[in-house]
Amino acid sequence: MTDIATARTLLFVPGTRPERFAKAAASGADAVVLDLEDAVAAEDKAAARAEVVAWLDQGNAAVVRVNAAGTPWHEDDVRAVAGRASAVMVAKAERPDDLAAIPGPVVPLVETATGVLDVRALCAVPGVVRVALGHIDLAAELGVAPDSREALLLSRSALVVASAASGRAGPVDGVTTAFGDHDALRSDLAHALGLGFTGKLCIHPGQVAPAHAAMAPGADEVAWARGVLAAGASGSVTVYNGQMVDRPVLLRANGILRRAGG
Repeated sequence: MTDIATARTLLFVPGTRPERFAKAAASGADAVVLDLEDAVAAEDKAAARAEVVAWLDQGNAAVVRVNAAGTPWHEDDVRAVAGRASAVMVAKAERPDDLAAIPGPVVPLVETATGVLDVRALCAVPGVVRVALGHIDLAAELGVAPDSREALLLSRSALVVASAASGRAGPVDGVTTAFGDHDALRSDLAHALGLGFTGKLCIHPGQVAPAHAAMAPGADEVAWARGVLAAGASGSVTVYNGQMVDRPVLLRANGILRRAGG
C-alpha cells in the first residue's frame, strides 16, 4: 500500500463485508479504508470490528475509519485497530486531544463546521499525516447541496491552507456518490485539484483507475515542467517560454513531475 501521505485514491469498504477486503486491495487503489462508521449499523459494530482486526492480523495493510469520538464505539475501535492499521481515519474529527490520544498515523475526516473552523489545530497534532474532507455530512449541517462547489469553497480552501501551513500533505477530497458517472468524477477531481487537493476518497473500485488518470498531469504539463527545470538548473532567475522562472515556478514544476512519476 502506498504511503498515506502520498496516496491518490483511498477506497472505502464496509467493515461488514470481509469478502470484499481482498478485492479492494487488488483494485489498484493506493489505500483501502475499512469502514467501521457510516457503512455499519449499530448492531453490527462489534462484528465488523472483529472482521477488520482478523484481516489486519493476517498481515494485510489498510486504513481503518473509526467511529467519531464521543460515540459508544470510538474507544473500542481505537483500542482494536491502533497499531494494526496503517492509519486511523477519525470520523467527524473536531478536537485535537481526541486525535493526540491515538497512537500511530492519523487522518482526521473533517465533516462538521467545527472541524472546518479548527482544522489548523487538527493538522498541528503530531500524529496527523493529512486531512480528508467529508463534504456530504458537512453540507447537511450547513444546509447546502453537497454538489454546490460555491457553498463548499471556503471549507475546501480551509483544508488546503491549513495543510500547507502545517507542513502536511495536500488534503483528500470527498467522495463522488454517482460512482458509475466517470465524467462527474473527473469534473469533481479537476475542481479539487485546482484548489490544492491531492487525493480522492472512492466508494467503488471502478472509480480508482479513472481517478488516477484524472490526477495524472498531461503531456503538455510534463513537457513544460521539464523545460522549466532545465532552464532553472543554474539556480539563478531565468526565463522559459517568456515566463520568469524563480523558486515558486521550480517548485510547481517539481510537483508536476512527482505527480507524473518522475
